[in-house]
Amino acid sequence: MAIIDLDAISLADLRERQSAKYQYYDADVIPAWVAEMDFPLAPPVAAALHAAIDRSDTGYRSANGVAEALVDFSARHWDWQVSPGNVVVVPDVLAGLTSTLELLTEPGSAVVLNTPIYPPFFPAIRSVTGRVVVDVPLLEAPDSGFTWDLDALADAFARPDVSAFLLCSPHNPTGSVPSRETLRVVAELAERHDVLVIADEIHAPLTLPGAQHVPYLTVAGPEANAVSLISASKTWNIPGLKCAQVVGTDRTGPRLAKGIPLEVLFGTGHLGVIGGVAAYLEGDEWLAEVLGILNANRRLLVDLLAEHAPLARYAPPEASYLAWIDFRAYDLGEDPAARFLDEARLALSPGPTYGPPGRGFARLNFATSPAILGEIVARIGRVLQ
Repeated sequence: MAIIDLDAISLADLRERQSAKYQYYDADVIPAWVAEMDFPLAPPVAAALHAAIDRSDTGYRSANGVAEALVDFSARHWDWQVSPGNVVVVPDVLAGLTSTLELLTEPGSAVVLNTPIYPPFFPAIRSVTGRVVVDVPLLEAPDSGFTWDLDALADAFARPDVSAFLLCSPHNPTGSVPSRETLRVVAELAERHDVLVIADEIHAPLTLPGAQHVPYLTVAGPEANAVSLISASKTWNIPGLKCAQVVGTDRTGPRLAKGIPLEVLFGTGHLGVIGGVAAYLEGDEWLAEVLGILNANRRLLVDLLAEHAPLARYAPPEASYLAWIDFRAYDLGEDPAARFLDEARLALSPGPTYGPPGRGFARLNFATSPAILGEIVARIGRVLQ
């Protein structure tokens, strides 16, 4: 029996939610922008949270069990033997990113990233930490997605001002998953130039059939100048509970454990700890069903776009539930999402906010029912017609 009843998911019910996805825009707007899924919570996560409320267990975080649960999940899914002593529990990936940069790099040094990329990375690097962004855009291949420009990365790593590389793996927004060989080249370049690699792997459990996520630290090795950032938040739809993990190596882990300030650590939500532990230990059955739904939806989106937006280009992602769609063949300007919002009451994520390569693109969240996804693309089609 299915855990998730897709036919029972309705916009009317979803609009009862008080989170950003359904409250940011007016009620006549279909939201397909921020990374929240429309599926009900995994039953083990819901049960753990209900039990916490029943015992009035809503105090400050303890982080009990998080490292051990992540160790268990990583071993089962990726054969990654995480050392629990190198796991630090923080509120979210951005807090992990900024804390890592502040502890392990020098102010004013440069951080390499690959646009188009998750927009909050830009202010996190520039404004919060005072570091400089060096952009090495992904390579775009017609009809086959995006990949990493290893020659350009080699040139960037050789710069004396570059101290770190933010590797988004799987990549947001393109959904690309780097191969083991790509990661090996990155690790060799990083070791040669002593560049810190920060692997944002928050979407890793959402790797879809046909692709394989390889944790960066399994390639870089236990003594590498590297960290991984991970969380149950995106996969089990609990970002509001605030719990993520920074996983260090034997080289970086002790410095992070000693150096991340208490005010950062205690920004972690206690319910996030409880929900995250339940997700890692008991959420596999629900996750398997969600991956099947997402796999079907990414393929359905191909057919829907062919019908309603035949000139749009879309390479189905290898991971996550985010579609990076190229509308440049249509006369929609640099920000197609603005047109869809104004003319179709549909909220997508604006492509230009992901960096210069995002002009003419929009990001669409397809973690919903097939019926709602059909209405989303039909609204796109009405604008284009």
